[in-house]
This record gives sequence, C-alpha cells and structure tokens, in this order.
Amino acid sequence: MTGRIFAITGASGILGSAVAKAAAERGARVALIDFAQQADVLEACGPDALMLGGVDLTDAVAASAAIDAVADRFGGLDALINVAGGFRWETLEEGSWETWHTMFRMNVLTATNASRAAIPHLKRSASGRIVNIGANGAVKAAAGMGAYAASKAGVHKLTESLAEELKPDGVTVNAVLPSIIDTPTNRADMPKADFASWVSPGELAAAILFLASEEASAVTGALLPVTGRT
Repeated sequence: MTGRIFAITGASGILGSAVAKAAAERGARVALIDFAQQADVLEACGPDALMLGGVDLTDAVAASAAIDAVADRFGGLDALINVAGGFRWETLEEGSWETWHTMFRMNVLTATNASRAAIPHLKRSASGRIVNIGANGAVKAAAGMGAYAASKAGVHKLTESLAEELKPDGVTVNAVLPSIIDTPTNRADMPKADFASWVSPGELAAAILFLASEEASAVTGALLPVTGRT
C-alpha cells in the first residue's frame, strides 16, 4: 500500500483509528476525516497524515469540501473508507421516530455524501476503492435494532448499486459486515459476554484494507461477513 492515498471517515473512533493506523503502517498516506479530532490518532499515522476535524458528513457541501481537500493535499485519492456512523438500541414501541431519521443520517447519508464527493477522484486512480461498513445485524435483526438495521441495510444496497455504477470505471465498492466489535463500550454493555468470540478492531481493519488494496481488483459489490466466532 506504499504511496496509496486513503480518506477515512469516522477516523477518531475506535474502528476508524484502527484502520487509519494499519493503513499508515503499510505505507499509505492517510487523511482522517471526522466531526471530532484526536491528536494521538494523527500522531500515530505519521508526519504526512492529514486531520480534518469538525466535518459534518451529513452535509453534502461539507463532505465534498473535505474530500477535495484530501485530493488537493496529496494529489489524488485511491481509497475511501466510510467508517463514520452510529448505533442506537431501542424498541419501536417505546422508541422515538427521530431515531430512524438519526440512524439514516449517520449511517446512510454520511457514506452517500462522502462517496459522491470521492467518485471523480477515484475514477482518476489506477485502482479506486470504496469500502463501507455494513452490519451483520442488518441481515438478521434482533429486537431493538430496527432503526439501526434498516439504516445498515441501506448501506448494503448503496454498496451493491454503486458497485454496478462504477464497474465501467474500474472503481470497486464493497462492504464489511461485522457482528459485535470488541470495544470498551460493548464490553461495558455486555459484561457477561465471551469477548474472545467478538471481532477485534484490528481484525476488521485487516479485512477492510484487503478490500481497499490493489489486490482486490476482482472483488466488487461484495458484502463480506466479518463475524469472528459469534
């Protein structure tokens, strides 16, 4: 991945930072895009890394400006990793209609806006890649996951549709579908679970980086389950 240019949304979070650090370790030039920003993540990605904080990816204009800034800084873009998103658990009966709107904006709209902004730059790459974060829970949703699962199902269909759209341009579009990711928040929420069966951020990052690599040229439109031993 030496010299390849990556834009990673949600890069201040646990998964986003894991992807950014792993990409940088493999020689990629990385741009970290997030509403928040963390100096330690930026430092871990090397002196050439770019941090763009305060970016609201639900705003198409802001997303476009951020992606264009990455391409201007590095002279192009080879891969967009759409990690930005969110989760909320609540039943339909007792929950709020606003949750459905929020989940759509956080999970579908962020990926849509970033992808649309990145397409012109990715078409100019010799191996343009988009990797989205779906969810295994969108394949079979559990109680309380209706809004989240519906929004992630939207990410799945965005992935498939955009893969078909960009086939003539040689740009691949894929998604990983994790189950439970081993994070401090999830451990606190499920203290009696078998943490060893969950997917670590590093394991998920490795799958993402394969799909973002030049070697994955024959894979597009894939929804790849990354579920550990759950």
